[in-house]
Amino acid sequence: MDDIRTNIEKALEEIRPFLQSDGGDIELISIDKNDTSVKVRLQGACVGCSVNQMTLKSGVEMTIKKYAPQIEEVINIE
Repeated sequence: MDDIRTNIEKALEEIRPFLQSDGGDIELISIDKNDTSVKVRLQGACVGCSVNQMTLKSGVEMTIKKYAPQIEEVINIE
């Protein structure tokens, strides 16, 4: 579990500068017990952004899967 958490944090660190440049950020909330689903919380300007679901799927989820291929989905918790 620690390795997957470390890899997911690395993925978030990679994507964070892009979110912060638009006034947003992201926080890791949890990883499910099967290590297939990750819950995150978009913050700042990302919360009300009209393209946040696209950012979540094409940016965040893709980056997390690069670091942790066993992850099947990333869910935004508001």
